[in-house]
Amino acid sequence: MIKKLVTHNGSFHADDIFAAATLSMLLEKKGESFEIIRTRDPEIINEGDYVFDVGGVYDEEKNRFDHHQASFKEKRYENIIYSSFGLVWKKFGAELSGGEKIAQIVDEHIVAPIDAADNGFDLVENKHSISPYFIQHFFYSMRPTWRETNLSNDEMFLKSVKIAKEVLSREIIQVKDSVIAEEEVISVYQSTEDKRIIIFDKNYPYEFTLNNFPEPLFVIYPRSSDNFWGVKAMKDDPKTFKNRKDFPSAWGGLRDEELQKITGVSDAVFCHKGLFMAVAKSKEGAIKLAELALK
Repeated sequence: MIKKLVTHNGSFHADDIFAAATLSMLLEKKGESFEIIRTRDPEIINEGDYVFDVGGVYDEEKNRFDHHQASFKEKRYENIIYSSFGLVWKKFGAELSGGEKIAQIVDEHIVAPIDAADNGFDLVENKHSISPYFIQHFFYSMRPTWRETNLSNDEMFLKSVKIAKEVLSREIIQVKDSVIAEEEVISVYQSTEDKRIIIFDKNYPYEFTLNNFPEPLFVIYPRSSDNFWGVKAMKDDPKTFKNRKDFPSAWGGLRDEELQKITGVSDAVFCHKGLFMAVAKSKEGAIKLAELALK
């Protein structure tokens, strides 16, 4: 039996695209057949197995996920009203991603921001004439323009869903692996005597986990791209660019012999002019750069 995924026709937004992507991935995981139908025909909507962003009903038990009706009051943290993506993810996110913790982190990364944008909730203050480019802006660009008469909204919607599935799949993979890494990161932190410098034997995603501890200033890790060793400054907040401690300003932008001369580290390779990263050819060289930066 082919399941019917029903949403509205016409123009589209990130929330109905990602709701369709989530349901598609879920049914594919179960090995079930489905079709996506875009319509506003009440009879077709009533026959849908999953209906989202259309229909005027929110009923999780019946797989109805609209949020446009006047009676809809469902809010998440920060008073953000749910969109169709958030409602679908609230019910099926843990099943699709493999657990409540993973689903919650994915929700914070991508679901809640899309819900916010769809409901006119500003997450950032625009202080400049140049605005940030968010994922919903990309999907706006997928809509046919007034000149593209050879393209249809339905065609571009399905293309957008395919892209959204890739994005969501990668988010889930990244979060799953970061959850696995969290235990290792905490273990290394706890076993480190001088917690200002944390040394990893693998390039774990550490930023959000280590940010919970006040001591770390620099992190050393192996680089898979060139087999060198990197040193990164810890951020005050992983979402900002401010370091807890910069590398020395005199190192900024120096490479190879210039950096080796000023640091005395014979295999130093590079220090970023932003003073947040340095590289050495060996683990020992990276440790020396971090120790010098502490002073």
